[in-house]
Amino acid sequence: MLEIGDDAPEFALPNQRGETVRRSDFEGDRLVVYFYPRAGTDGCTTEAREFEAVREEFEDRSVAVVGISDDPVDDLESFAADHDLGFDLLSDPEGEVATLYDAYGEKRMFGNTFDGVFRTTYVVGPDGTIEATYENVSPDGHAEAVLEDLDERRAGQATPER
Repeated sequence: MLEIGDDAPEFALPNQRGETVRRSDFEGDRLVVYFYPRAGTDGCTTEAREFEAVREEFEDRSVAVVGISDDPVDDLESFAADHDLGFDLLSDPEGEVATLYDAYGEKRMFGNTFDGVFRTTYVVGPDGTIEATYENVSPDGHAEAVLEDLDERRAGQATPER
């Protein structure tokens, strides 16, 4: 897991519309980068819908949100359309960016072992460094918790690692 104060790795990935989005596009603002395993699954749908539900509150704080998975662009396009998502979902099909963010690796499910994306979130500060980390995220309530942490940090009381 990246640590608070580390430089956030650069990325350039296609979004659900096929447009390239770079981490550096957000320099000067905060960016929430959340990694999720699979578009359309229950947990990932819950997490995406909750980020969408508070998207305007993030925007009011000059904080952008992007979700990254190893899904292909076509799957992200339909997922975003099905749930009216107004933020970018980025396609990292080989898990290269997720690996840079320590959010990709060996997983076990139903007795099978495979490589996949871990549910991990980072807040990247205006200077491009990691400000907060969230590992083994539970999708339900996560977006609201990140928003609350951002507000606490502004008030000088943050607990940036969860």
